[in-house]
Amino acid sequence: MYKRSPAPEKNGSINTVGLEFIMKTLDADLSDYRKAIGNAFEASQSHVFRWWNEISKQEKKHLLHQIATMDFPFIHNLFMNKSLCKTQPDTRTAGLQLTPPNVIPVPVNDQEKISALEARRIGEESLRKGEIAVLTVAGGDGTRLGIGKPKGMLSVAPLSGKSIFQLHAEKIYTMQKKFRVTIPWYLMTSETNDFATREFFRVMHFFGLDPKQVHFFVQRMLPVIDLHGNLLMNSKANIIMSPNGHGGTITALKEKGILSNMKENGIKNIFYHQVDNVLVRMVDPVFIGYHLKNRSEISLKSVKKHHPEEKVGVIGYINGKLHIIEYSELSHADMYAQNADGSLKYNAANTAIHLMNTDFLEHICQDGTKLPYHAAKKKVTYLNAAGEIIAPKENNAVKFECFIFDILKHVKRGIVMEVLREDEFSPLKNTEGDNSPVTVVRDINNLFGKWLRNAGIPIPVDAQGNVIGSIEIGAAYAIDEEMLRNKIDKGLRFSGTLNLQAP
Repeated sequence: MYKRSPAPEKNGSINTVGLEFIMKTLDADLSDYRKAIGNAFEASQSHVFRWWNEISKQEKKHLLHQIATMDFPFIHNLFMNKSLCKTQPDTRTAGLQLTPPNVIPVPVNDQEKISALEARRIGEESLRKGEIAVLTVAGGDGTRLGIGKPKGMLSVAPLSGKSIFQLHAEKIYTMQKKFRVTIPWYLMTSETNDFATREFFRVMHFFGLDPKQVHFFVQRMLPVIDLHGNLLMNSKANIIMSPNGHGGTITALKEKGILSNMKENGIKNIFYHQVDNVLVRMVDPVFIGYHLKNRSEISLKSVKKHHPEEKVGVIGYINGKLHIIEYSELSHADMYAQNADGSLKYNAANTAIHLMNTDFLEHICQDGTKLPYHAAKKKVTYLNAAGEIIAPKENNAVKFECFIFDILKHVKRGIVMEVLREDEFSPLKNTEGDNSPVTVVRDINNLFGKWLRNAGIPIPVDAQGNVIGSIEIGAAYAIDEEMLRNKIDKGLRFSGTLNLQAP
């Protein structure tokens, strides 16, 4: 079925194991897996049984369970349809009618400020009615950060060392206290980090939230394959699996019964964000208000791009439909296109902060709409035929993911609201450089420093405008600049460190 590279010579381990041999040595309580084993052989993936004689019964059961969950024809079709031999990135915008989106700007003039206040009033009313739930995409295991645990567990707060999960939880706690309502919190995990995430919440006593309002659900996983279509393994009894992307949210909400449960409990809109954005303004009433006022099915927050080649998705219209175009799919001409004033024409960077209408999502699910999968070449550590762990220096594997923004082509009504990057967008993705622990801590310091300066407290900065020192303001003390301004001691003097937490 797959294009396979020649099998390597036997080297201290069984290189191939025949189907008949597997069936004969199968324990009686594993006999239900006979069909799955046959499917693996039929799909030319028999190499996963290379160490069948060496692994324990429990390991055999684990391996067979993995195989039984796989749709081999589906994986084969994904591999064959992705044109993986291309050396140049797609330019999806080339030859298409791409236009910039209509963006609700950061309010500057009086009219814009009045409009934002009206949106805030509408959003606050929806919050008071209990119509909003939070959905956090938290399926990653921190591989790129080298932490080997859920990214949300990483300590990022400058002084207290609070985790990303705790920062999000405290924002939810404060907002629901402010509006006297319970805000359900849904966290989408993956098979690789679900247990660790749940256990972390349990040990941390759910950060003061009612455990009944916190809901975990697991997204689908797909096998990782090499560049020839072979399943990759990282041990003699484990096939490497990867989450099916943030687009898997839509499928999981339907399959797990979460969407219907939300609707039964009066949830009309879902505030969606990714776990790694430490500055996310949780259930922002202004954003909610604009979303409701425009009867939007899906709404997006954007920030201005740092520079033309910044590796972020760009929001725009393709042939009249709202889209997010990945940086690798943006043509060179569009990437550098400018307006008459010299600003970038396609400047609305995606923050992965959305509001999604539950009626719209239900309609999409009922219609059987399926998001397309995207193939991404990656460097993935694997076990070779000799049983050696190999950490490749070049891309050796393919992961398949679906993206939630592909649902935008079905959206008839949607808005884009611009926010300031320094106020609301600082994702943690890399070990160093941009979007790293260093920049995240810097951005937290700078945000709180800005709040304090606007409240009349002098805060020193360096030549780049970054706070000199460390500042932390707990969400329970102040969820936003307005709340801080109303309670801060105007005679406060900053001496290099400041940690404001509610008692």
